[in-house]
Amino acid sequence: MQLTELLDSALLAFCLWFGHFLRADLVPVFFPDAVQIPPMEKFYWVVAVVAPFTPIVLEARGFYSNIYNKTPGRSIRQLAEALVIIGMFIAFCIVFFKWSVESRAVVVFSVALGALSLLLREAWQREILRRQMASGKGRERVIIAGAQADLAAFLANMTSEQRAEIEVVGQIDIMQSPISDLVAALHAHSISRVLFAAQHVHFSKIEEAVQACETEGVEAWIAADFFQTAIARPTFDVLGGRLMLVFHSTPQASWELLFKAIVDRVGALILLLLSLPLWLVAVLGIRFNSRGPVFFRQERAGLYGKPFIMWKFRTMHQGAEAKRQELEAHNEMDGPVFKITNDPRIFAFGRWLRRTSIDELPQLINVLRGEMSLVGPRPLPVYEIQRIEKHAQRRRLSVKPGLTCLWQVTGRNGIKNFEEWVALDLKYIDNWSFWLDLQILAQTLPAVIRGIGAS
Repeated sequence: MQLTELLDSALLAFCLWFGHFLRADLVPVFFPDAVQIPPMEKFYWVVAVVAPFTPIVLEARGFYSNIYNKTPGRSIRQLAEALVIIGMFIAFCIVFFKWSVESRAVVVFSVALGALSLLLREAWQREILRRQMASGKGRERVIIAGAQADLAAFLANMTSEQRAEIEVVGQIDIMQSPISDLVAALHAHSISRVLFAAQHVHFSKIEEAVQACETEGVEAWIAADFFQTAIARPTFDVLGGRLMLVFHSTPQASWELLFKAIVDRVGALILLLLSLPLWLVAVLGIRFNSRGPVFFRQERAGLYGKPFIMWKFRTMHQGAEAKRQELEAHNEMDGPVFKITNDPRIFAFGRWLRRTSIDELPQLINVLRGEMSLVGPRPLPVYEIQRIEKHAQRRRLSVKPGLTCLWQVTGRNGIKNFEEWVALDLKYIDNWSFWLDLQILAQTLPAVIRGIGAS
């Protein structure tokens, strides 16, 4: 896949150059009055953004996965999503770095050529896979070894692309057959790799078989499905010189997470600057409508439950936390969370701040400090986290809390069931992508304007 991404990067760079050639050199031949555009050097920064980063975004959107069975419509949709993300990044560079795109025609030509090139490259690659599968030529000869019960399931779970690249010349049940049968098969078929389906195989047998492969200089690949997990995804790492099988149930380090971290800090700074007039309105309104500090600070549970001080504009009268016990009987939220629709502790201007979500703006400081993200499960007070009874619900703490989330854009206080709230958070964690963050951010502003679920 890395070679494919490098090829796509080169294709995109060529398409940008060719788009400039069409506009700068070919268009004036047919339209002599066309405005002359700057030389290609002025577009180098666009090439530096588009060529290396578009394949990375395409990978995140799944463009390079399962191409054998993928429909053209799905490819076009994934490509369009990636182009939107790259377009937003270019727009960001134009607005905040004052870099300019000297010709819109060059962009139009380049986008059209680039999209067509990527779709044609994918179609060509798909045709090669089909021919490989039909002819059986050029495929790697492998043996599958393991318990008989696991071999069929192992083959059934292989993708079309994987089956197109290998030829299974033998299946050996190492629980019933001696390891010498495996060694004989390696010699007979000139095998370069053995795939072990090890779910129901004793570790001692696997160790003996792997050592035999090691002696023969043949690669041994072991399927890490001997532990069955419903959510966690297995990867490998090295610790203290030992190979470690690691089960992840949260998004792992990737370019997407790097983009998320950058967007969090830069986005928070931009939003903070743009919202300064609203900060002034909030400060003056709180001063004139209530006695006490402007800001409300509370200890909330952050990443993995680590406490941090979250900032908000104060919307309740002084001493509101002390009166919470008196209102427990009116709690409309089941579970550990406390929420009531017409909370008497909120003063009039504070209710308007909540309805418009202006009270949340100081949390941009928490995002800048790295304690929160723009998108993520809403942080709960530490004392509410301590009351969570179901351990599975604590998994919402496995990512940074955020300013907005699926709960925020799908009802907020209209959702009275804590399990439903947590289910939305876990859905976000299990399906996280940078594109999902962008979708939630795009839905947040309309939700705030309409005041959905706010109180």
